[in-house]
Amino acid sequence: MDGTRQFRTLREGCIAAILSEDLDEKTALAQAAATRWFNRTLSLRSPLDPALPERPGRPARPPLVPPREMEKRSLHTLKGRIAMLHALAHIELNAVDLALDIVARYATEPVPHSFFDGWMQVAFEEAKHFGMVRERLKALGADYGDLPAHDGLWQAAHSTRNSLSARLAVVPLILEARGLDVTPSLQEKMVETGDLESAAVLSVIYNDEKGHVAIGAKWFRFLCARERKDPAETFRQLVRANFRGPLKPPFNDLARAEAGLTPSFYRSLPSISNA
Repeated sequence: MDGTRQFRTLREGCIAAILSEDLDEKTALAQAAATRWFNRTLSLRSPLDPALPERPGRPARPPLVPPREMEKRSLHTLKGRIAMLHALAHIELNAVDLALDIVARYATEPVPHSFFDGWMQVAFEEAKHFGMVRERLKALGADYGDLPAHDGLWQAAHSTRNSLSARLAVVPLILEARGLDVTPSLQEKMVETGDLESAAVLSVIYNDEKGHVAIGAKWFRFLCARERKDPAETFRQLVRANFRGPLKPPFNDLARAEAGLTPSFYRSLPSISNA
């Protein structure tokens, strides 16, 4: 589409994708910006880049409700599987905007260009995930927007908008790491119900998310080393200051450790709640 060719910098492309209310355009813009950045046909930023929005563009549906109003359904029913996939699609859509936001918001941060390589890879893959989950919803007779969703993920990002370290602690190292904890059991339940197609989608997401958490851990450790801070202790301090609610076990210690998030980061935090 024409919109994928009009941006002049990576930051401008990310902001255009964040602003888009058309979800096909949003994901296409995200992937186009990533591809052009990987090919080094974009500069990082320009004084002419538009302002970063407070909120991402969204279609009229789904309606956003408080998390406590989200209905829980059994995965052993079609409605339950659709509800789970719809919630996952909403998570992946927010993850697209969060990856784009970290690039656009911190484009002036003194970090190597490989920082932006990593987060554009995340943005590209999150856009892929959203498309995969949405196609699976359509195959089951539904679509994204058919059910309510909640706004907790973007609120978490907004609360860390003034600190790159806090953003890394909350988004990849708490919210994305949570996916490593819960996805394997969801996969098993999908297999038990005979929904092998949905299980296959979850497998792709799970394997990619390990890399996303690893990117978050890498750059969190980089910032701590630059400031001569202990990563695990700094993580705990930032979580206490910026994350509402408890960290919920069980934890997938093996997958987390493979991504560079060792138990020393989070094992003393499950009971913490600032809600």
